[in-house]
Amino acid sequence: MMTSLFDQFASPTLLGIPLIFIAVLTPWTLFPTPSPRWLSNRLITVQTWLTSRFTNQILVTLRPHGHKWALLLASLMLYLITMNVLGLLPYTFTPTTQLSMNMALATPLWLATVIIGMRNQPTASLAHLLPEGTPIPLVPALIIIETISLFIRPLALGVRLTANLTAGHLLIQLIATAIYVLLPMMPTVAVLATTIFFLLTLLEIAVALIQAYVFILLLSLYLQDNI
Repeated sequence: MMTSLFDQFASPTLLGIPLIFIAVLTPWTLFPTPSPRWLSNRLITVQTWLTSRFTNQILVTLRPHGHKWALLLASLMLYLITMNVLGLLPYTFTPTTQLSMNMALATPLWLATVIIGMRNQPTASLAHLLPEGTPIPLVPALIIIETISLFIRPLALGVRLTANLTAGHLLIQLIATAIYVLLPMMPTVAVLATTIFFLLTLLEIAVALIQAYVFILLLSLYLQDNI
């Protein structure tokens, strides 16, 4: 039995070996490989259609120079969605509830967008640190604020994904524990709590999908500012 609600977010181990590596690699094995045949099966067709629709939607706001990121953004989107949804299954582990992993995904990608901006258009990239028409006395303060805002972006990406998934898992754990305790004492209340639990599970599935989309959408906006 868990001694703390937060024990569910601890990386499981077997013989002292962390199993988070298996959880991280598992999503890639769930997607079928495209068939060389002319007609694909229904699963591959739906997967290809959803991927193309998402890619088109993300690339609408990007200039042509940013379209080379399409494969990376689409792959990361599918990866995050799969990990988030798999974490809602019983006896599973959600790697995206770990801030370290989310920061490991967010920081290199954010840094890549900054480097691209500094290499391709250094003047325009540095101009974001000082809005046009700023009064002279406010220039130092605004430069400091905008610099902090720039460097806090990867932290915002990682913390947003971690906080939303962690909060959802905690709510599910609390309501499930309440149902288990109330079932022998107050069956009517337990049935009502079960209904709430079912609705919350549907909400968490939506949150798992939306948070993966928001992560990629914000990343694409950061890229748009630097190309």
